[in-house]
Amino acid sequence: MKIDVYGQLVYTEQDVCDELMRNPVLEDYGTFLVENLPDIDNIVKQYREPDVDVEEFHKQNQQQWFMPAEYKNLDIAKHILDLCNTDDELQRVGEELLLYQERDLFDLLRYLLYLVDTMKKHNIIWGVGRGSSVASYVLYLIGIHRVNSMYYDLDPREFLR
Repeated sequence: MKIDVYGQLVYTEQDVCDELMRNPVLEDYGTFLVENLPDIDNIVKQYREPDVDVEEFHKQNQQQWFMPAEYKNLDIAKHILDLCNTDDELQRVGEELLLYQERDLFDLLRYLLYLVDTMKKHNIIWGVGRGSSVASYVLYLIGIHRVNSMYYDLDPREFLR
């Protein structure tokens, strides 16, 4: 656990795993978090106003996401294109990947792939999908949701606008 330059408390995956190993039946996970909070005065002292705009703030935070090197270094475009079975799928994925690239979201796609793989590995169940995210066929291929947007002819711009 650490406090970042913006005063936010950051628990690493290792912090949470260590606590789960010590106490596999956490009935009140909130209690664990509260009991392990540092002194609030120290948080206030360490907090400072960010010297960067919102875009730069988000970019800096994305660089701090915990993600194994195999995911950080993954050619996400190639990985997703390899999941396609038909020319129509390749066309749709190519168009969507250009939209993701324009918005500098490839790191997000890598992280989402890591998240889905981790949830599958640990048998964690997540929803079938909702909202505008189901318009993205790329997210369907990664496993974020289970709505085939090509089948329902959903426009990916509904998600990426």
